[in-house]
Amino acid sequence: MNLATKVFSNILRKKTLALIIGLAAVVLFVSYLELSGVKTGSFLNRAMVFATPLLFGTLGEIYAERSGILNLGIEGMMSTGAAAGILGAFALRSAWAGAAVGMISGALLAFLFAIAVVHLRGMQVPAGLGLFMFGLGLSGVIGVTHAGEKLPYIFTKTPIPVLSDIPVLGEFLFQHVPLVYLALILVPIMWFVLFKTRLGLNIRTVGENPAAADSAGVNVFRTRYLCIILGGALAGLGGAFFSVAWMHYWLEGMTAGWGWVVIALTIFALWNPLGGLLGSLLFGGVHAFQFELQGLGFPIHILGMLPYLVTLITLITLLLFRRRLGAPSALLTSYTRE
Repeated sequence: MNLATKVFSNILRKKTLALIIGLAAVVLFVSYLELSGVKTGSFLNRAMVFATPLLFGTLGEIYAERSGILNLGIEGMMSTGAAAGILGAFALRSAWAGAAVGMISGALLAFLFAIAVVHLRGMQVPAGLGLFMFGLGLSGVIGVTHAGEKLPYIFTKTPIPVLSDIPVLGEFLFQHVPLVYLALILVPIMWFVLFKTRLGLNIRTVGENPAAADSAGVNVFRTRYLCIILGGALAGLGGAFFSVAWMHYWLEGMTAGWGWVVIALTIFALWNPLGGLLGSLLFGGVHAFQFELQGLGFPIHILGMLPYLVTLITLITLLLFRRRLGAPSALLTSYTRE
């Protein structure tokens, strides 16, 4: 057995152990809720709803960072997506149209960001912060005409026959609006593309060693443009989910900093779509658990802080071991073709 095989086997064992521990923790937590009298099915249903906008954003950011680009403007794109989504839904009288407009708005902002960091080779962190502030301001401008106005064109819950009748699991996964199903379907698709296709190999190579990718015939600039725009489109869709599929109205600042949580979840996921699903569900579960704790008399302000505190602790813990996490080597690095 050569060294590479030993290393791979060791990593596989660690991932399998982590998965087993994670599943065991979930089972114990659900059992605790059941014994405490909490309706587990409705709790998990809320957790999945909370997780969906985060999952959209995280999947897109994983692809962007895998290509070597850190986009700190996720919150701005989600905010714009929420405002553009409600505006599109009212204008075109369709929730689906609103979601599409939200995606387009996020993609356009991401395109501007891509020009700055790929074509002009600007610094990614300042450019991302600029995108965040621009998107936040833009959302207030385009959404003000329908601020607080109830949207009559909404997504309706679409239970999946047979599967929705399964105890607990059915309410958790199969009693949602179509956008939730779309997020879940994207997870295995984006995982497969990233790790099992030539396109995914090109993306990962660009993020690890863009010079080597270029010498192998991969268009580094086009790959990064596509990944950034994909990330922006999914962030915009995540924002539109807030206004069009969840709240059914728009208010300034309604994304409430969840775009920053996406940055943390991308690291928590180890730049893997499957990990993105796990992290999003974790955050969604913590957020949903607030409603259960409120009934026990916990202070509402402390409960509102709880999801972000968990995310912050997770992010700090992971950053302490960044070198062992396997972050893309060319992350934050501009590429100049020689």
